[in-house]
Amino acid sequence: MEYRIERDTMGEVKVPADKYWGAQTQRSLENFKIGGERFRMPIQIIRAYGMLKKAAARANLELGELPEEIARAIIQAAEEVVQGKLDDHFPLVVFQTGSGTQTNMNVNEVIANRASELLGKPLGSKHVHPNDHVNRGQSSNDTFPTAMYVAVALELNRVLYPAVEGLIATFQEKARAFDSIVKVGRTHLMDAVPITLGQEIGSWAAQLEYALSALREMEKGLYRLAIGGTAVGTGLNAHPRFGELVARYLAEETGLPFRVAENRFAALAAHDELTNVMGAVRTLAAALMKIGNDVRWLASGPYAGIGEIFIPANEPGSSIMPGKVNPTQVEALTMVAVRVYGNDLAVSFADSQGNFQLNVYKPVMAHAALEAIDLLADAVNSFNEHLAVGIEPNLERIQEHLEKNPMLATALNKAIGYDKAAEIVKKAIKEKKTLKQAALELGYLTEEEFDRIVVPMRLAKPHA
Repeated sequence: MEYRIERDTMGEVKVPADKYWGAQTQRSLENFKIGGERFRMPIQIIRAYGMLKKAAARANLELGELPEEIARAIIQAAEEVVQGKLDDHFPLVVFQTGSGTQTNMNVNEVIANRASELLGKPLGSKHVHPNDHVNRGQSSNDTFPTAMYVAVALELNRVLYPAVEGLIATFQEKARAFDSIVKVGRTHLMDAVPITLGQEIGSWAAQLEYALSALREMEKGLYRLAIGGTAVGTGLNAHPRFGELVARYLAEETGLPFRVAENRFAALAAHDELTNVMGAVRTLAAALMKIGNDVRWLASGPYAGIGEIFIPANEPGSSIMPGKVNPTQVEALTMVAVRVYGNDLAVSFADSQGNFQLNVYKPVMAHAALEAIDLLADAVNSFNEHLAVGIEPNLERIQEHLEKNPMLATALNKAIGYDKAAEIVKKAIKEKKTLKQAALELGYLTEEEFDRIVVPMRLAKPHA
């Protein structure tokens, strides 16, 4: 491998000749061999950093803080970062300095070297300087949380919201299609009064809508950016209008209403906004866990379970039991939900560990949040495509369970009172008879009265 010599304040460093990064990135590569490719800094952070450096160069150009030629070269190089053209030049892992300094410098060095190249200067020349030019008016302490919030907000909108909205639409369609199918309701895992299959599936859609609405509300906290606070929140070495302009340019580029945080000391010292977002992502995971468990209970069987719905048979379920098919999409979804719970804990605990003017757990918070968002989006898409769209009712089993449901006796409360209705239920269960048989044998109702009062659809929709 061919090398070139790059320099920083600690001296000379050999860097691969074909890479745009510089001395500080190379030192980080050598000093933090932790986790490998699995824990590489999320590419969403790098792309958000590209947007940020582009916005910073535009702001510095407008404020007269950078020569136009250098600012334009930085903007072009930063745009290449945004477009993913330079992805191979960002090799660092999450486990580095807790402020994300090495990643900020990785971005600064790559953009500086690429901008220098665009201006006809050799790599390592520092014609465009990573600190003096690309990092002008900035610190790792305010740029990393800014990039983190931009990345998370964009990823929510890019992958998670569309995935959940797609599953909601599927459930809403199923709810309409199955609205006339009356079935046994269940509370405490025990038989309860009737509902329709449409009502049951419609509740899943509503639960997801509520969770998604809460997440969108929490996302708003991410719009308050730390940029302009520099090292400790005072804005030292930044133009007074720098943060405001950068936030405006980021808002223009992303279509999201980013603005400068009202208190940039707090924006550097803690990241409660991200903790709130992850709490809402966890709540969404909890909703999906509940829905997934409902599906696997309802599809259980085929003979010794509930078996009231059919779900797609996507692959063999056992290496030893021929013909067995399992609810694998549910299992994948609920395992992802468990992982999201763990990532939420990582974010909330990391957020609690700030000291004075800086939280130094930023990279692991960013990684945990983005991993949770992407995993959940993938799992929801998979569950929707390979299971939810294929849900169908097992009408024979639904009717069988409905006819045996002792809780239909609830309809008799007004006619004969709770105690007599309970007596009918106990007799029916003990003697393995239908409610109607028990009621007639006890003499509490005539056949005509029973048929007029005990109408399952009327029980499922009493106010229709």
